[in-house]
Amino acid sequence: MIAFRDVAVRYPRATDDALRGVSFDARRGAITAVAGPNGSGKSTLVRALIGRVPMSRGDIRIDDATATAMARDAFARRVAVIPQREDSTFPLRVIDYVALGRFPHLGLWHAAGERDRAALDRAVESAEVQAFRDRRIDTLSGGEWQRVRLARALAQGADALVLDEPTAFLDVAHEMAVFELLSRLAAAGQAILLVSHQLNLVARFADTMVLLHRGTVAAAGTPDDVMRTDVLERVYEWPLVVSRDPAVGAPALVPLRRINKHS
Repeated sequence: MIAFRDVAVRYPRATDDALRGVSFDARRGAITAVAGPNGSGKSTLVRALIGRVPMSRGDIRIDDATATAMARDAFARRVAVIPQREDSTFPLRVIDYVALGRFPHLGLWHAAGERDRAALDRAVESAEVQAFRDRRIDTLSGGEWQRVRLARALAQGADALVLDEPTAFLDVAHEMAVFELLSRLAAAGQAILLVSHQLNLVARFADTMVLLHRGTVAAAGTPDDVMRTDVLERVYEWPLVVSRDPAVGAPALVPLRRINKHS
């Protein structure tokens, strides 16, 4: 559903491209995970998708439409995006902030109907924010705020969900809950495009992994294709081993210590 084709991006005054000819698909009914070291271009992909940075070449398509040529409300009805960073100007109640996800369907002059209220209720329940739906968002912890942002994206009811580090600030239980939710959404037919540093969780849940290194695709395929010791050591420049998760059999990365011997 979301197709990146030969995407290149260079930031102003930079000497090198942040992305250099990146191509891959995020299809419906699957979780596609983008991983890589800091500065590899992961978040730049999301910024290019939503038009925050211009591409020097390439194309990003939502089915048969060019993403950057779509009207913003039309794009938002097709793709819900949770960027890595987001600040809210106004101290809204949680439920009012989540309701912003329905704006692409309502516009300025239409009141929310039964369908919109049902979408809000589902989003609040799925993201597990019922307990603080009436609190102001400026009183939330980092983890609570992250879950509220997820609820707003779910309320959009889009065909695709794009998330940049969605489990930042979350504890283990809520990390797992988010990945389990994404797995259910993909099984129901949504396209899930996920940027994450959590390689072991990604390897358990993703259908496809795309590993970036210095703006290019270093490896792509199933978690077994990408989670290989030789590939990951070259990209992350750190000694490690890849074993098997004893619970589910997925590949699991174990970083090793570098021990310096001093005389």
